[in-house]
This record gives sequence, structure tokens and C-alpha cells, in this order.
Amino acid sequence: MQESKMVLDVNEKPTIGKWIVLAIQHVFAMFGATILVPILVNSTAGETVLTIPVALATSGIGTLIYILCTKGKSPVYLGSSFAFIAPLAAAYLKGGVAGAMTGTMVVGLIYVVVAIIIKIAGKGWIHKLLPPVVIGPMIMIIGLGLAPNAISQIGLSTGTQLDWKGIVVALVSFLVTAIVMTKAKGFLKIIPFLVGIVTGYIVSICLGMVDFAPIGEAGFFSMPEFIIPFKDYVPSFAAILTIAPIALVTMAEHIGDHTALSAIIKKDLLTNPGLDRTLLGDGIATFVAGALGGPANTTYGENTSVVGMTKVASVWVIGLAAIIAIGLAFLGKFTAIVSSIPDPVLGGVSLLLYGFIAVNGLKVLIQNQLDFEDPKNVVVASSMLVLGLGGAAISIVNGDLSLTISGMSLAAVVGILLNLFIPANKTEEELKAEEQKKALKKKQKQEKKDEKKSQKELKNREDKLNKDKKSKEKDTKTKQKEKSAEDKPKEGKNKGKEKLKV
Repeated sequence: MQESKMVLDVNEKPTIGKWIVLAIQHVFAMFGATILVPILVNSTAGETVLTIPVALATSGIGTLIYILCTKGKSPVYLGSSFAFIAPLAAAYLKGGVAGAMTGTMVVGLIYVVVAIIIKIAGKGWIHKLLPPVVIGPMIMIIGLGLAPNAISQIGLSTGTQLDWKGIVVALVSFLVTAIVMTKAKGFLKIIPFLVGIVTGYIVSICLGMVDFAPIGEAGFFSMPEFIIPFKDYVPSFAAILTIAPIALVTMAEHIGDHTALSAIIKKDLLTNPGLDRTLLGDGIATFVAGALGGPANTTYGENTSVVGMTKVASVWVIGLAAIIAIGLAFLGKFTAIVSSIPDPVLGGVSLLLYGFIAVNGLKVLIQNQLDFEDPKNVVVASSMLVLGLGGAAISIVNGDLSLTISGMSLAAVVGILLNLFIPANKTEEELKAEEQKKALKKKQKQEKKDEKKSQKELKNREDKLNKDKKSKEKDTKTKQKEKSAEDKPKEGKNKGKEKLKV
């Protein structure tokens, strides 16, 4: 990949003041989604399964574990996974807290096992499985798939009554963030989301949209209600098939998020630190989260957006953000303040956050000069986009087994399979190269044939020469014998004459 043009690269550490402010911005970007998961799980189950302080603490602890496992080479923040909302609620209804938390820990172990397999089998298959024609649409689906959340937070969803206050707050948050991002200079330019959120919050206070009652009721310090196995419950595998299969789905999301982040920071995270290490970090983090009574962890699209738009990829910043998140879990008053931020504030900022991810996917296609005159590329990309954004889902329900593949996960699986099994159309250059190769092969074959013929002719000549030589030698020997035979009688006759003379 090309060299990164980050304001702060992965291993760069900012000064103390900047470090704290940038970390707080990262926490704000992750906060809304992280605390929303326990709220939705509890709402789905109809009972308290998860708590916000524990979700924040396990998010921060999980991120620190991930950073250690990846040797500080991957700027990823782990938050509560939305993919486990329905399975967690179902597991709770089937096996109680023991069933839900045991299932979460098993998911973490599945990640670890897959990471070990990848370590042994190698990583060469990753790029064959994920070429640009699959990666680009995958990244676009991550961003565009989150878009309805931003629209819902603003209050512009179909069937929702229009609230002018919410629209004003969202517009202010959006415009301030956009202006700071494009026009500000110096340090202000890399904290656009923090500025946008704070400004939007102040405007929402002025419009009477903030409820201060929960802030007044909250204590300054509070201990998160951690749920520990063997202390608070005995692990139960009653609901294991309800939740464990989701690991296969979230692994596809894991690869997609790391692929998107790799494209932004210009470093191939799937190769270095490697998919085995990133999965290991995610897996151990999820296991620990389950062991403490929190939701499963996952990589966040919000993290990808913040890194890409602020050009701050420092693991130091993300590590401090994780520590702050853990601290917030013990600060009831501050958690209540952040929780009081109205949805339109977060929605206005999220318009940029989610849109940026989608645009980055488009950039992958452009930078790799994907030829969409090639029918294969059209089939792969269009199928992925429609399945990923159209709400397609495949559900498998068999007794206790319940598995649903939808959204980006389904699109990724389909895209990978189509790319592998549809034969590629050859370009003019490839066809020309093939013709040249065939011509060269034919020429080499003819040359070989000619050489063989020449060698045969040369051998025939040598054989003929040898034969002639042997024939001459034979004739010479015959003549010599004949001459010897003629000379013998003469010698005898001469000897007789000599005797007579005597």
C-alpha cells in the first residue's frame, strides 16, 4: 500500500493536551452506539440483561486487550456489537443471565480458535478472497448500511412527525462539523466531531431539548454491576446454539472493518499485524466482556470514520479513549451528562461519519481502476450492493439453532463466492499476451523440431562417414591380405633358386 498521509500515524504520540482532547472526541464518537446496545437488548428481552456502565467498561477493557494482541499496530476501538442484540435477548429468555453470558464467552473462544487456524494455515488466501471488486462494495455497505440510523436520530424517517427543533439541532451539528473539518486550521481541524457535538448540545439546551433530571439523580461515583461466572451464576450451555453461530457473521464484519481501515491509513492490517492477531484481540475482548457481564465486542464503523476524517490514527489516542471509557463507567454523573445528548446532535454528526465510509469504498474502486466494462465486475459489485442495502436476510432455524445472515455479512459471502466461481473475461492486453505466448511457444516448438532434424541429419552424416571409413579400412585390409598371399609363393621360389646355386 501507499504511504499514509496521517496527521498522527499509528505509532505517533501527541502532546498531552492534544492527546486528551483527541481521546475525548473518540469516546464521544463511540459512546452513542456503545450504550445503545444494552438499551436495545433490555428492550427486546423485556428485562435488564445488560447495564450501560458495564458495557462502557468492557468496551474500554476490550480495546486495551486488542491493542496488546495487535502489538499497537492497528488503530481500532472495540464497542458493543449490534449483531448480538436479538441473540442475546433470545439467549437470556432461554437460559437466563447464565445462558446469555456463557454464549458470549463461547463466541470469543470461537474467534480465538479461528485465529489459531489462520496462524497455522497462513494469510496468503486473504487477498485472493478479498480483491478490490469485493472490498470496495463491502466498505460502501458498511457506511450506507448505517445511514438509516443517522436519519432516524435526526427525525427524518418515513412516518415520523417532523420536529423543527430536532432538525435545527441536527443542521447546526452537521454544519459546524463540516465547516471545522474543511475550513479550520491547526489543532481545531482534527477535532471537528467534538466541536460539532458540543455546539449541537449547547443549541439543544437553549431549545429546551435536554432533560437534566437523570443528571441530578445520578451519583458522582458508582460501581458498575459486573456479573462474574461462578460468583453470580454457574455457566450454562442451554442457549449456546442461539448465540454462538453469530460469530461466523461478525467475523465477516471484522474483516470488512479492518479492510476499510486499511484503505484509509494505507497499511494492510490483514497482513500486519495480521488477521490472526486482530481476531485474537477481538475474541479475547469478547470473552472478557462476557465474563464481566457485558455485550460482545466488535470493531466500529464510527472508529473508521473518525480516523479517516481527522487523519488521526494514533493507537495512543485510542488507548487513552479506552481508559476514559473505563473511567466513565465509574462516573455516574458524567455518564448521565453524555447520555443526555439528544439524538439529533449525534444524527447530524453521523451524516458525515457514515457517508465518509461509503465514499472511501468508492475510492477503493477508483484507485484500483476497476473496469466496469467487464461483466464479472458488474455482477459482483451490483449483487453485493443490492443484497447489502436492500434488507436481504437468510435465516436458519432448527430447534435451538438460530442463525441469520444479513446486510454486509450476506453481501460479503455472496460477493466472495461470485468472484471465485465466475470466470474472468480476458482484457485485450491479456488476449494479446496470450497470442504472443502461443506464437512464442509455436516458434520454440518449430525451433526444437528443426534442431532435432539438424541433429538427426548430422548423425546420419557421421554414420555415413564412419561407414565409409570402415569400408575403406576393410578394403585396405583385403588388399593387404591379397598382396601378402601373392608375395609368399615368390619368396618360396626364390629360396629354391638360392639352394640350386649353392
